[in-house]
Amino acid sequence: ESRRLGQTAVTISALGLGTWQFSQGHGLVGSFWPRLEDALITEIVKAAWEGGMNWFDTAEIYGGGASERALARALHRLAIDPAQVRIATKWWPLGRTARSLVVRLEERQHLLDGYPVTLYQIHQPWSLSSRKALADGLIRLLKAQKIVAAGVSNFSAAAMTEMAHRLNDAGYPLAANQVRYNLWDRAIERNGILSAAEELGITIIAYSPLHQGLLSGKFHQPGTTRPAGLRRWQMTSALVEKTRPLIHLLTEIGARYQKSPSQVALNWILGASSQVVAIPGATRPDQAAKAAEAMHFRLTSDEREALSTLSRQLSRTG
Repeated sequence: ESRRLGQTAVTISALGLGTWQFSQGHGLVGSFWPRLEDALITEIVKAAWEGGMNWFDTAEIYGGGASERALARALHRLAIDPAQVRIATKWWPLGRTARSLVVRLEERQHLLDGYPVTLYQIHQPWSLSSRKALADGLIRLLKAQKIVAAGVSNFSAAAMTEMAHRLNDAGYPLAANQVRYNLWDRAIERNGILSAAEELGITIIAYSPLHQGLLSGKFHQPGTTRPAGLRRWQMTSALVEKTRPLIHLLTEIGARYQKSPSQVALNWILGASSQVVAIPGATRPDQAAKAAEAMHFRLTSDEREALSTLSRQLSRTG
């Protein structure tokens, strides 16, 4: 299944592979995940590609470029044609100005080693520059055809709308807003981001689509320990217990399709709107392959509504 990236001419698979996990232990952000060796990363990318994912999301902050380098090495090893793959990457704005947004693209291109930047995103709304200056920087790169599409990440409905209007005034669309969205965390349905994106024709890229693994159900299994590192503080025992009925329903529905709770949770996201895509991550090839399979079935409206209703009920209790 392919979907249009905003109002651009670019088409992407409904699921892409998130590559934060490819940071290989570099930096504070990179240490969030265990270090993956190049051979394993190559197998993960291969599984995602063969499963139908034609795009990969990375970022400057993911190991200070380590994820971008590792992704490029894997793509080269697999001899994947640069013209066939789509790469989305992100500029880190903290303590920086719009000039850095423009200048740092060259580093992104260097690290990606021949794989062009399809979508260039502002990672957070924390720059020292105004949104006007940031929009002007993106417009400059679009005019120079150094990127195909421009996007933002973690922008509010109002900030996203302002950026969209500024780009539109110059003749370019704002292609995407990458935000946290999953069956458990549905804030964008309430804070206006999803409705504004649908109105403006902006793609929502859902990151953390399994809530850092919570919706896989693995932490609900007897004897399963909480994850190591920084994730441990997010995956509390209280959260696991609270979401147990939701995992039970995901498992029950998945059994009808011979799918896992993770695959059902991903499919639920894809049914939220035709303008929503998601970027599950993977630390093993089988995880990437199974995530890709979530594009190849469709929940019924009744199943979607049952999941939606239960998640709302559980999130409002306790």
